[in-house]
Amino acid sequence: MPIPRLSEADIAAALVARPGWTRVGEEIRRSFELGAFAEAIAFVVRVGFLAEAANHHPDLDVRWRTVHVALTTHDAGGLSTRDFDLAARIDAAAGE
Repeated sequence: MPIPRLSEADIAAALVARPGWTRVGEEIRRSFELGAFAEAIAFVVRVGFLAEAANHHPDLDVRWRTVHVALTTHDAGGLSTRDFDLAARIDAAAGE
């Protein structure tokens, strides 16, 4: 079953509910700054387990203490509820 793409209005509303996330094209992105490199790697591992459980895999980029996360739903050709659901779980993993 295809995953429905969100409307522009739904995306705008979902972004309001997820402070810190921004839209760039057909992705939502956020950067998380951790206290040390090891903490950044531990955060990536937590995100990895969340992603596996959701069967939805973000792009992750580690730059020393900063982890950049990008989400999109390729099957929908853009943003879907899956992106914002995982964003909420990632925020929780970051302690927010």
